[in-house]
Amino acid sequence: MTTTAPSSADRSAFAAADLGATSGRVILGRVGPHHLDLTELHRFANTPVRLPDGLHWDILALHQGVLEGLREAGRAGGIASLGIDTWAVDHGLLDAEGLLLGNPYHYRDGRTEGAAERVWKEIGPQELYGITGLQHLPFNTVHQLAAARNTAQLTAARTLLLIPDLLTHWLTGSIGAEITNASTTGLYDARAGGWSEDILARLGIDRGLLPPLRRPGDPAGTLLPYVAECTGLPADTPVTTVASHDTASAVAAVPATERGFAYISCGTWSLAGLELDAPVLTEASRAANFTNERGVDGTVRYLRNIMGMWLLEECRRTWDGRGLSADLPALLADATRATPFVSVIDPDAPEFLAPGDMPARIRDFCARTGQPVPGDQGAIVRCILESLALAHRATLRRAAELAGREITHVHLVGGGSRNDLLCQFTADATGLPVIAGPTEATALGNILVQARAHGLVGDLAAMRRLVAETQQLRHYVPSGNQRHWDAAANRIGLGLS
Repeated sequence: MTTTAPSSADRSAFAAADLGATSGRVILGRVGPHHLDLTELHRFANTPVRLPDGLHWDILALHQGVLEGLREAGRAGGIASLGIDTWAVDHGLLDAEGLLLGNPYHYRDGRTEGAAERVWKEIGPQELYGITGLQHLPFNTVHQLAAARNTAQLTAARTLLLIPDLLTHWLTGSIGAEITNASTTGLYDARAGGWSEDILARLGIDRGLLPPLRRPGDPAGTLLPYVAECTGLPADTPVTTVASHDTASAVAAVPATERGFAYISCGTWSLAGLELDAPVLTEASRAANFTNERGVDGTVRYLRNIMGMWLLEECRRTWDGRGLSADLPALLADATRATPFVSVIDPDAPEFLAPGDMPARIRDFCARTGQPVPGDQGAIVRCILESLALAHRATLRRAAELAGREITHVHLVGGGSRNDLLCQFTADATGLPVIAGPTEATALGNILVQARAHGLVGDLAAMRRLVAETQQLRHYVPSGNQRHWDAAANRIGLGLS
């Protein structure tokens, strides 16, 4: 569906509000037949807030950050439309008058401990996976709702909006649930492509909580008067539904021009997997904890979540708080000089999920598993990056096996693509060439879906060709030391082989 831009706007300019787990930004993209240029308009922190009842997102600060970014878009000459993407699973609850019932909880909050078992009493894990195809994570939306059962907040709620849908609602007044994010909730039927009436009924979740579904490219409304006043943008500026799960937007911008590719969207999390035409709902897939989430144009993102650069960023935060060097280039230089394959961790071990003293946790893990304890910062960083590369390898090999696909090359996009050491380690561990970049894949995917809705770019393949033609990419070739990676993966039985 083609959307009409406001008459005063630059019809080739689109704003992407891209919110990650640690920061948000508004990026301006200009799209043409042979160019795709990005300009960062505004960046702001995404700092969780701990209250007596748990860990929350500061959703009002995030909304304000988006408004400030849109104000810069107005100063830059206007936009044809705006799209919003964020992380998945978390949500806000609105009351009968459409007012927010408290700051949304953070997915790293501990209140969901034991909630999965409550869900499984009503729907066993095998049956649940057969409907949703969703990877088990303790913070999936379905588990968050189970943890909130019988609370005053959930009892008063009349509408549930995932974070990007909530921010869109505050900009436009419209209510909807974008499909790529809806598919991460554990409430979505992977085969039928809609909310699962069976799951809702059996878990006692009010069907009225869940809004109508939207697809990437659908119009989401125009700016409310107060937004136009705050930003200086015309009130008829459209908000376009994009692939609002940030990983779905990133995968849409993977610069793949040939079949046989796998992808790793590497940021706070590493999302590693394949793009498929249909979900894989086998028991083997469930046991391997792979997820089937929707992508652009009905594709399926068959992947597994890996604890990504969160490990390194938490280490840096801890070191900085102790007055130690947290300079990333210096840490990577130290890691390059550190002895290889001394210790390996399982990035997805439960003790690494919550914020805290990550260096101590890594040392404790190594001691507990009978490995040498990393002594200095460089050794810890090398341990993290080698372990992530091994997790990338294990995940992609298992995905190919379960989906019956052959992988010929890997596209690594997102912030992790700037990390030369991680990219080379991933090529070495997998034995496959790695194409790194673009760094801003999420914003690019967001902007390209908008541009397509406005008739400026073609199908998904055309979107990816434009990314490949216009963005800087780096290529990494396996070094041939595969046996060392094999030995590291098999040494302590962490399932990373």
